[in-house]
Amino acid sequence: MPTTLSDRAARTGALCGALSGLLIALPALVEFFTGETAATSFFLALSPAFALPLLTALHRRQSAVTGHFGETAYVVNLIGLGLFGGAAFASNLVLFSFDDTAVEKALTGPTVPALIGSAAVFAAGSALFGAALLRARVFPRLSSWAYATVLPLFAFLTALPDSALTGALHIVVGATLACLARALWRSAGTVIPRAGTLAGHVGPK
Repeated sequence: MPTTLSDRAARTGALCGALSGLLIALPALVEFFTGETAATSFFLALSPAFALPLLTALHRRQSAVTGHFGETAYVVNLIGLGLFGGAAFASNLVLFSFDDTAVEKALTGPTVPALIGSAAVFAAGSALFGAALLRARVFPRLSSWAYATVLPLFAFLTALPDSALTGALHIVVGATLACLARALWRSAGTVIPRAGTLAGHVGPK
């Protein structure tokens, strides 16, 4: 039987994804002119939470053609996003208000290895899920390639001091999520053939 995603589920995921993208891209754009502020850090901290419904909706939309690989990629990406999102929340809302001495004290013991591990799981999950997006050919190729390549870089490069590079990376990630959310919204209620027809299935370009 073909797999369908209800209009409500698809559009909820799409709206959350668009919001997640905006909460990454717009604060990064503002920070080009103002530098990091409490307000921009607050919105950046919230972004990963809204990416979770998008990830689930994207997976459900293409699960008929990605099979076991897609399931594995989704689970790894979901776990990684949860870990990375928690780290981002703590960094942007807690560590942001500390002075340098307090931050150095906080980043001792198992904290740094745990943060590196969360970034590694998120990077691996993003690469795998991006590969599933490319394999399924359900969503636009450019956005799928960006998900597979830019998000893994984002996982590690965001630890660097704020710069034009990290700001631009935030904007690209936000745009990628927004584009996938738009494609998901437009696909609401459509039917995706099962894996047996994968070779002949052509998605958006």
